[in-house]
Amino acid sequence: MNQKRVHTPEGVRDIYGLECKKRLRLKDKLNHVFALYGYENIITPTFEFFDIFNSEKGTVSSKEMYKFFDREGNTLVLRPDITPSVARCVAKYYDSEERNLRFAYTGNVFLNNSSYQLKLKETCQMGAELINDPSSHGDGEIIAMALDCCLNAGLKDFRLTIGQVEYFQGLVECIEDEDVKEQLRELIINKNFFGLIEFVESLDIPQAVKDVFIQFNELNGDVDILDKADALVSNETSKRAIRKLRKVYRMLQVYGLEQYISFDLGMLSRHNYYTGVIFKAYTYGTGDAVLKGGRYDNLIEQFGKKAPSIGFAIVLDSLMMAMERQKIEMEADSTDMLIIYEEAAMEAAIPAAAGYRKKGKAVILEKKDRNLEDYIAMASDQSIGCVLYYETGDSVRDLTKGQ
Repeated sequence: MNQKRVHTPEGVRDIYGLECKKRLRLKDKLNHVFALYGYENIITPTFEFFDIFNSEKGTVSSKEMYKFFDREGNTLVLRPDITPSVARCVAKYYDSEERNLRFAYTGNVFLNNSSYQLKLKETCQMGAELINDPSSHGDGEIIAMALDCCLNAGLKDFRLTIGQVEYFQGLVECIEDEDVKEQLRELIINKNFFGLIEFVESLDIPQAVKDVFIQFNELNGDVDILDKADALVSNETSKRAIRKLRKVYRMLQVYGLEQYISFDLGMLSRHNYYTGVIFKAYTYGTGDAVLKGGRYDNLIEQFGKKAPSIGFAIVLDSLMMAMERQKIEMEADSTDMLIIYEEAAMEAAIPAAAGYRKKGKAVILEKKDRNLEDYIAMASDQSIGCVLYYETGDSVRDLTKGQ
């Protein structure tokens, strides 16, 4: 066999067997949560024009995208992120809609990341977007739904950490050089706090602002950390960020979900389109966040419609890895019955299988071509509950009962 024909490219993989069944079951559970909150499914194209995801939109860098050309010479990309696609869709089809819009989606995204990172280049995301709602009530709804998704997946030991982009934006208002702001941002995103302190000390900015950056690594914890973060700043933008976080926390208290929440004022995202609340959910068993989200009030406006919005995406691959390592059982849809028949029993076995299927039973039907022990082992491997053997038109044996 030519091995090159059966191997997948680096960064992608096949999903089959029991894992595939469990993944489909998990998707059903998460879609059920979306439906309970009134979110409608939306499907956007797997590839779009490059402009949908370019740097001005605040999504991933160009070198991380899979780019190709159509026959007219247009640059196309496999989507690295679904939120900009939803934003484009909303601007096109809901331009005059002022009421809140609720969308949920499932789809694969593609990132041409470095092979040295040992990360998948194709992953599945499930997410939700709340459009036209600028309020803390919208923030609370989205974060509550994100938490419900984690709980419905079976996670118990997890934490959703909330930050606020405006807290950082208020601190850099005194800096005019955009390159300096970007360097500060990169150091914080990479959690390089030693480098951050060294860089800040070299800047000609107020000492009070330097002191906040020096303590950035300590501005995380439970709700009490908001008092410390508030006391450190005097600018209105950062203080407004703290007030918004307090409102969100109050919302989550009303939802009864505050025990899963922590705060991190040093949290920023590589997606530049986030403008307010941002959040990530972590659990053990995976190094990455299993869920990421935030508020993006200006993204849809870049497509022609002013629509403050907030949303999140679940990284299904990371979530399933965490569930497996935590030994969280996920029921998989299984086949109810295996019917084996001899040639002489064909006219009895096929109608019998059809009858069971009409009753909603999942049935595998096979003409016998090996010994019965192999079929019994197959049923055991695939968790098939019943094995019937049609030897003749009048003779049916239930092999699961040894009859």
